[in-house]
Amino acid sequence: MANFEFLEALGQIARDQNIDEGELLIALANALLAAYKRRPDSAEDAEVEINPETGEIKVWGLELDLEGNVTREWDATPEDFGRIAAQTAKQVLMQLIRDIQRRQMYEEFANREGDIVSGTVQQNDNRYTLLDLGRVEALLPQAEQIAFERYEHGARIKVYIVEVRKTNKGPQIVVSRTHPALVAKLFEIEVPEIANGIVEIKALAREPGHRSKIAVASNDHMIDPVGACVGARGSRVRNITNELRSERIDVVPYSDDPIEFIQAALQPARVREVRLDEEEGIATVIVHDQQLSLAIGKEGQNARLAARLTGWRIDIRSENEGQEEAAVVEEVWTDGDVVVDETTVVIGGDDGEVAAVVVDEVITDAQGDVEEVVVVDVIEPVAEIEPEVTDEVVEDEA
Repeated sequence: MANFEFLEALGQIARDQNIDEGELLIALANALLAAYKRRPDSAEDAEVEINPETGEIKVWGLELDLEGNVTREWDATPEDFGRIAAQTAKQVLMQLIRDIQRRQMYEEFANREGDIVSGTVQQNDNRYTLLDLGRVEALLPQAEQIAFERYEHGARIKVYIVEVRKTNKGPQIVVSRTHPALVAKLFEIEVPEIANGIVEIKALAREPGHRSKIAVASNDHMIDPVGACVGARGSRVRNITNELRSERIDVVPYSDDPIEFIQAALQPARVREVRLDEEEGIATVIVHDQQLSLAIGKEGQNARLAARLTGWRIDIRSENEGQEEAAVVEEVWTDGDVVVDETTVVIGGDDGEVAAVVVDEVITDAQGDVEEVVVVDVIEPVAEIEPEVTDEVVEDEA
């Protein structure tokens, strides 16, 4: 018997909930089969068929051989199965819809890890802030929040999707306001050249809520990467700064030359010289005396971010310190150097006479090894010098 009303209602539910109608029919058929199996007169093996054209529901009894193949089937639909179907559909459909929606939402957002979304602040406490993303809610943990930011109820903010967890209640989405990639994603939204791949973000370093440095390069020599990111009169970078609640952003040009890159990374300070120790990964940067505090930054922030951006350990020195260091370096031992150490020693002869002599010890390596000893002068026999009288000698004479 056709059941067009049932089929139409099912189709309407599928459209309203954005669920595939065929998936609903399969899930409902499985639920009806479970309900049929609970009847005492049910066939041992059976299947439920729902005609997608007419909505007619039938139960087919099956007879199987040892290998599980169907050898015979018959219509085993109970007379009151319409009532059973209605009750089952009412109980099962809503649960099925919830399960399907949860799975769909998980699949949708699992593919969006590393993306940026906008959410409305719903709830705020000491542990986390709850955001409404539309079809699902997201958690902004305390550890992922910028320290001094306050999220007012109903405020709309942009966040970065860190993780999507699958739970029985649906997907749990963990988002962040402190992740460095949030800055990169905001630039992708604001700067079409980045979205199109003309300008690339090569490196990024961030101290959330305070300052970020971003290094960019252009694949088109006609386009200035820094100018494209900053925008006319700073309009593009200003929009990102406003979204991050006045976090300062430095956009610098990327270079494959580490010296040029380090000089750019330390902007706005002007660098006089960069000395690289590639074995240790240390860059010694010399700046003018008046530029030292600017290069280091407040509490070392500028130097710290530049080090993260470039991947080098950066040691910043003023011109005076650099000259002193150079002077010290000139005094370091090198092969071929010779040092003569003049000393005075007292020696005894075969005749029992004692004399003081001046000798030169010739040192030829950094460990202080003595290659030869040269006698320079004999001062005078020590025997002629009157011996010192001690208490012990006086007692003997007595």
